[in-house]
Amino acid sequence: MGGGQQYPTTCFNTVIKTVVLAGLLAQKPFKHIAGFTNSLLKCYAPDLHTFYSETMDHIHRWNPNLRCNFSATVSVFAAATFNFRPQTITFPHLDFANLAWGWCAITALGDFDPNKGGHLILWDLKLIICFPPGSMILIPSALICHSNTSIGSHEKRFSFTQYTPAGIFQFVDNRFKSEKEVNSTEMSAEERAARVEARKIRWAEGLKMYRKCPSALP
Repeated sequence: MGGGQQYPTTCFNTVIKTVVLAGLLAQKPFKHIAGFTNSLLKCYAPDLHTFYSETMDHIHRWNPNLRCNFSATVSVFAAATFNFRPQTITFPHLDFANLAWGWCAITALGDFDPNKGGHLILWDLKLIICFPPGSMILIPSALICHSNTSIGSHEKRFSFTQYTPAGIFQFVDNRFKSEKEVNSTEMSAEERAARVEARKIRWAEGLKMYRKCPSALP
């Protein structure tokens, strides 16, 4: 959802890519990574985790045929991306399609010297983080500009990311209608005003989900 679709759908891939992705998602290492990420989100932002979980429950009740990358007990994220270039390096960017206050899980994989390259840069926070293979971080990728540094010419770096497009949350909030469909619906001036006001406070309501679980406090 978010790439022009009017409704949430399973991502389209070629037959070969579908077979390859199905094989990757069935592998225990990726199930373990997804499960670990899910546990961290639940521990450090329980309200946000609940919001993601309830949204996915609504989506699958709306369309039980939508295929999940992992079971609901493993991960609450709707989507995942594998970056298997020999050297996965990104320029500074924001993931605009993601939920503004939502978190994106980034996991580094490969074989490289983390002291010499592959560092994660969070530009807005002025942080350069040593990010060895196997490292994972949760960030609001739609808000914090991020990238990673290059590695040696003989080294390899891959990445595995998990996220949920903002369009899915919007679709559920619109009572299973696209934004275009809602805007074309006849509404009174009061209803439209209420819709505008609700959007104004949505950001503040989202930030409240950053409450920490007491057990996660240092």
